[in-house]
Amino acid sequence: MAEATEGTGGTEGTGGEPGHAWHAIDASAVLARLGSRRTGLTGDEALARLARHGRNELAAPPGRSLLSRLWAQFDNLLVQVLLVAGVITAAMGHATDAAVIFGVVVINAAIGFIQEGKAERALEAVRAMLADEATVLRDGERRTIPAAELVPGDLVLLASGDRVAADLRLVQARSLRIDEAALTGESVPVDKGEPEVAEDCVLAERTSIAYSGTTVTFGHASGVVVATGVATELGRIGGLVASVQSLSTPLTRKLDQLARRLTLFILAGAVLTFLFGRYVYGFEAAEIFLAMVGLAVSAIPEGLPAVVTITLAIGTQRMAHRSAIVRRLPAVETLGSVTVICTDKTGTLTRNEMTVVRVALPRCTIEVAGTGYAPEGGFSVDGAAVAPAGNESLLQFARCARLCNDARLWLENGVWRLEGDPTEGALLSFATKAGIDAAPSGADLGRVDEIPFESEHSFMATLHRDRDGNALVYLKGAPERILELCADQGEGEAVDPGHWQERIDAMARDGLRVLGLARATLPDAASGLRLQDVDRRFTLLGMAGMIDPPRGEAIEAIEHCRAAGIAVKMITGDHAVTAAAIGARLGLRASEPLTGPEIDRCSDEALARRLAETDIVARASPEHKLRLVAALQARGGIVSMTGDGVNDAPALKAADIGVAMGCKGTDAAKEAADVVLADDNFATIGTAVREGRTIYDNIKKSLLFILPTNGGEAGVILLAVFLGLALPVTAVQILWVNMVTTVTLAVALAFEPAEAGVMSRPPRPPAQPIITRLLLARVLYVTVLLTAMTFWLFNHELARGLSLEAARTSAVNMLVIGELVYLFNCRRFTAHSLGRDTVYGNPVAFWAAIALVALQLAFTYLAPMQQLFGTRPMDPTSWGLVLALSAMKYLAVEAEKAVLRRLGVVSL
Repeated sequence: MAEATEGTGGTEGTGGEPGHAWHAIDASAVLARLGSRRTGLTGDEALARLARHGRNELAAPPGRSLLSRLWAQFDNLLVQVLLVAGVITAAMGHATDAAVIFGVVVINAAIGFIQEGKAERALEAVRAMLADEATVLRDGERRTIPAAELVPGDLVLLASGDRVAADLRLVQARSLRIDEAALTGESVPVDKGEPEVAEDCVLAERTSIAYSGTTVTFGHASGVVVATGVATELGRIGGLVASVQSLSTPLTRKLDQLARRLTLFILAGAVLTFLFGRYVYGFEAAEIFLAMVGLAVSAIPEGLPAVVTITLAIGTQRMAHRSAIVRRLPAVETLGSVTVICTDKTGTLTRNEMTVVRVALPRCTIEVAGTGYAPEGGFSVDGAAVAPAGNESLLQFARCARLCNDARLWLENGVWRLEGDPTEGALLSFATKAGIDAAPSGADLGRVDEIPFESEHSFMATLHRDRDGNALVYLKGAPERILELCADQGEGEAVDPGHWQERIDAMARDGLRVLGLARATLPDAASGLRLQDVDRRFTLLGMAGMIDPPRGEAIEAIEHCRAAGIAVKMITGDHAVTAAAIGARLGLRASEPLTGPEIDRCSDEALARRLAETDIVARASPEHKLRLVAALQARGGIVSMTGDGVNDAPALKAADIGVAMGCKGTDAAKEAADVVLADDNFATIGTAVREGRTIYDNIKKSLLFILPTNGGEAGVILLAVFLGLALPVTAVQILWVNMVTTVTLAVALAFEPAEAGVMSRPPRPPAQPIITRLLLARVLYVTVLLTAMTFWLFNHELARGLSLEAARTSAVNMLVIGELVYLFNCRRFTAHSLGRDTVYGNPVAFWAAIALVALQLAFTYLAPMQQLFGTRPMDPTSWGLVLALSAMKYLAVEAEKAVLRRLGVVSL
């Protein structure tokens, strides 16, 4: 484990932790405090510091052993009740029945065991972001060393394309730009330099620091290491990921609650049954104990964990077909219960592709259509289309955008790719839209010389020669600097700096990044381009306003989320003005954005009020995102966090469900998330929410089916004991009923399509139990019907003179066929189930019903089954009674649903 600093005055690092604010200290002073120099450390100094501070790497977390992870899968009350039931069943000598129960438990545990380890994988992904090697000065010589051997005080050399290996205080920089999008959310590379900045500035504004894990996109520099390993900003985020406790999902919480209640109810009922039979009717202890075991076996929904797991797994497959990859099964259902989606801006709501959307020419302002790097889109002035070929000012502007440019765009597999700076990519795409070809031709014969962009002069200039030998200089840079270098704006008209500044300010208020473009002619004798050639001789061509535009589908998706009662909050590390502009385009409340510094000043109550007033949070650090998620959860919300950067990883893990971008997302974000969007499309979240709601509905339908059928079986036994009569079904017969109906009927409900209007309903209240009052009423209603009909049929068969075994066979078939018809009742919560769609709308349910009928015929008529389960063949009268009673039960449930519809109830 590495500390952050060398020398006196503290051992913490950057990133706002206690200790030195290296970004606010002069570079020479930093070198002095670290005991270093511009020629770097000596080899002996580096070895001593490596021994003292440790290697520059993130420590692996102490992971749980395989045994402890496996044991954790059985730390569930319902599973423990199943294990007890299995042990009792085995003790009774029913090995096959016990094997069924144990098999369900083992399958459930295996799936949970495989899905474990998300935190460990997230930390491994953060560690993978560290550079493998670094170029340093040691003993005054340039050396390449393993990045893990960097120590505080080392002088590191950076060049374009390098990944920064530790937190560096820049000592010298030339035209340095660093891509920090994954760390801060900035949509464009940041200009960096050695001058110190204010001590209290936010992370994204610390331009004198190069952070570990970021990438140099342009220029070169040298910097002294001020933080290594866990003390770097990247290491601090890894620490946040490790410290965040994984939350249980709404489904797991509610199933745990259901398991506790069922356990208490079953145990109380079993004890009451034993006491009543033993002391009221005087049954033998062994006899009544067997009845008590039969009651427990009938009441325990041993198939519930398997049905829930299968339902979630099927939902996972359906979501994968819709580009949403689920990494943890319960997350499927959680998506359907979210009340708030907190989403990153860059790369999630936006394309992470800068686009020129407005051009301010001397005599007009042109709006530019299209998004991203694809050179598709037109031009308009005040809503009227403009043809580039007929507008010489626009063509001159586009030619400058094309020629004063080092980027390259190309089409690959239908996607436009960029090599170079995103700002230059936007200008290149714009020029192509205007018809300026990428290859120089005609009057444009290519570049002769250039002056690269540097922060000292804030512009880039390129020299070109036309076919007549005339030397042309094209210029682009900061708008204020370009205005200083322009003498006119064409046709001898002088530049009005005040007027242009108003136009620049207007674009900035709209969140646009503004660049100025200009051109000039040099004397024919000029053979090269010198810095002194760039003086007040240029003609102003105009200003380009560009932005990382919102995805068109994201706007529609946000509308759909609102219609479904889901709030959307945009959380970004970008500037407040830019964030507000994007938020307004997305239709979010953006007039008063919340900022990171404001969050630091807010109490929890004040933060909750501000979150209720705005949908935009800007300049947010990883700690801010964690606090925002916690604040929303504290108000009872089910929070989804969407993001793609390393800075999103802690919040992704802390949220009830984390959603990462699959294409442009970092590995750290993907590993911390529960769901990964393969198409990086925010709109896919809306589809996933719909699927999540459908899955939750299907799990409730499974409960709606399993609980009353188990209740009916238990009710028959209870009624027989309390009346002092023979049991209508035996324990082994009940296990058969539970096994075949779970394998066939209950699983079929996992394949149910979405009910009509599923996305028109508001999110269910987070505190709502999985067994609502209406659902419980249906369970009790069907339990009474099934118990009464089965008990009546059993005693009717005995009254007809049939043997106890034959009467029990009729009772078992009454239970099974009654459950079969009830399956089709359950396909809709309150909508009627009387049409053709009821039978054929879910093919799995149809074929499951056919399979169940075949199994019951085998159960009734095959000799081995008769011997195993104690059954006898049924005569036509018995079958007629079973079918008639089942039809009556089906119509009785449909009548109850009709009453609910008249009361306006659409879901249970």
